[in-house]
Amino acid sequence: MNEQTPLPPAPHVNPAATPDNQVLTEVVVGVVVVAALYFARDVLLPMAVAVLLSFVLSPLVSGLRRFRIPRAVAVLFSVAFALGIIAGIGTLVGTQLVQVAGDLPQYETVIEKKIDTLRTATIGRVLAVATRLEGAVLQTSRNGGEPSTASQETPAPEQAPVPPDTLSLAKQILAPVLHPLATAVIIFIVAVFILMQRDDLRDRLIRLFGSDDLHRTTLAMDDAAHRLSRYFLVQLGLNATFGVIIGVGLYFIGLPNPLLWGTTAGLMRFVPYIGSYIGAGVPILLASAVDPGWSLALWVAALFLATEPILGQLVEPMLYGRSTGLSPISVVISAIFWTWLWGPVGLILSTPLTLCLVVLGQRVKQLEFLDVMFGDRPALSSVENFYQRVLAGDLDEVQEHAEDLLNEMSLAEYYDNVALKGLELAAHDLARGVLTSEQTARIKEIVVNLIHELDSHDDITQAAGKFPDERSNELPALNTSPLPDFTDASQNSITCIANRGPLDEAPAMMLVQLLGKHKLNARLVLAGVVSRSTIETFNNTGIGPVCVCGIGALHSTSSLRFLLRRLRQRVPHACILVVLWPTDHPLATDRDKQTVHAADYYASSLQDAVQFCLKSADSTRNAQAPNQKAAIGAI
Repeated sequence: MNEQTPLPPAPHVNPAATPDNQVLTEVVVGVVVVAALYFARDVLLPMAVAVLLSFVLSPLVSGLRRFRIPRAVAVLFSVAFALGIIAGIGTLVGTQLVQVAGDLPQYETVIEKKIDTLRTATIGRVLAVATRLEGAVLQTSRNGGEPSTASQETPAPEQAPVPPDTLSLAKQILAPVLHPLATAVIIFIVAVFILMQRDDLRDRLIRLFGSDDLHRTTLAMDDAAHRLSRYFLVQLGLNATFGVIIGVGLYFIGLPNPLLWGTTAGLMRFVPYIGSYIGAGVPILLASAVDPGWSLALWVAALFLATEPILGQLVEPMLYGRSTGLSPISVVISAIFWTWLWGPVGLILSTPLTLCLVVLGQRVKQLEFLDVMFGDRPALSSVENFYQRVLAGDLDEVQEHAEDLLNEMSLAEYYDNVALKGLELAAHDLARGVLTSEQTARIKEIVVNLIHELDSHDDITQAAGKFPDERSNELPALNTSPLPDFTDASQNSITCIANRGPLDEAPAMMLVQLLGKHKLNARLVLAGVVSRSTIETFNNTGIGPVCVCGIGALHSTSSLRFLLRRLRQRVPHACILVVLWPTDHPLATDRDKQTVHAADYYASSLQDAVQFCLKSADSTRNAQAPNQKAAIGAI
């Protein structure tokens, strides 16, 4: 019997990854919190309004306390003051609504005429055709159908309505009033207790979120309270101003009940982005009903369209800043979310509530994700943005990002603070083995093309800071004879050599470009030109300073040392500057072994390298000046 060949083992397939317990716990907690917000809205909504009201009244209470007024008296006076303003606004709105309801019959004729005009101008013909078709269909059905023989039923005698009892009548009248009244009472009671127990509540929050660092947590809590109070006061003042301007403007335009529409416009402006324009809808409709023409409606629309941009784009940024601290998309999402949870009141409170969450996320480590999700601060730094776009291979986005930053910084600063730091991230990923050869080649190609695209930008601000040798601002004594004038193209140029790393060509190209911006001649030399096999053919005739550039060279320390040794043997009289990234590279920080490494100076930024070359050129010119004068005298 033939022996059977054993079957190969079945391939092992790893099971799909499943969320760990921590992730599941966070998801469950999030679902529970959202469910609690929804089902407990009757309780949480008054509390949320009370907290926001306490932020608004807190500056008033603090101001009264400065006059040595007891806290209880200051709190009660502030709450009574707010209650009086709210009651006055409610009374005004109610009175005006009753007046508008009584005047509506007067506008029926104008409304009907305008509706007829619009109908005739737009869909009148369509309706006429539809009417004729409907008449034809009815005529056909009457001619071909049989008369109906439905039996005539005797209608049942109508029963006399039963008068409601007193309790039912009182319930129908008081029910719509008692619920808002009870909610208002709860809001003011909670606000009073928050203002009265402010210090105790702060201590409890400190204990909850950061008792290990009392100083930092206390400053964070005070800063958060100050920012929120300032935001709410500014918004309250701006919205009230908006309402006053609209009311006065509508009064001079001639629209009835201007106080009602001004108050409504001020309240609706609490709704982000679209609130003021929603508030303009009813006044425009009313103007269309009052005026037989369209001029009054156009004036009302122009008033809203002119006032909102002035307050939103000019006044508000000067008083508070360019933004509320929320990203635009988070404002929209929060408006939808809070409206779904708490209805129209949630829409009005959406921005303040989300701002509170963002401030907590900025100050509390456990809630930092809220700031990342809803805050207006960039989720990625400029360096991370650069690396992400280079990694994606999108040169257009990289260049657009670079040109935006170049409006605020010089070309050398952009290279040092953004591009090279982004390449450090790439070098770190390359050392970890997470970058493929194709990705590395694409990164190199994108950066090289970016350097060419940015060649039209001038390095307006010269590199600042000390000379790479921090011991002196003067050019140290070189181990060579005076250097030639680098501004003369016929003379020697600065040689910028790229180390053999896959990303080392980029900083060398950047340095050559920057030296050209400062009227210095520089040439780029790749690592292959100064390798072991080709170093003997390297042209060393009258060579000037040599700048060796390397980035992320932690894995190639030996190769850099041997390169410096070969350069020292080939050009023994040249001054060698090594420009290394990152700044904590062992060759750059180990200053005691400069002789062993065969380099004269070290730098960790292109700005320092440019300063080195500029001072070298100045020193050379000063050294050549006496010789030139002597030659002129001899002539």
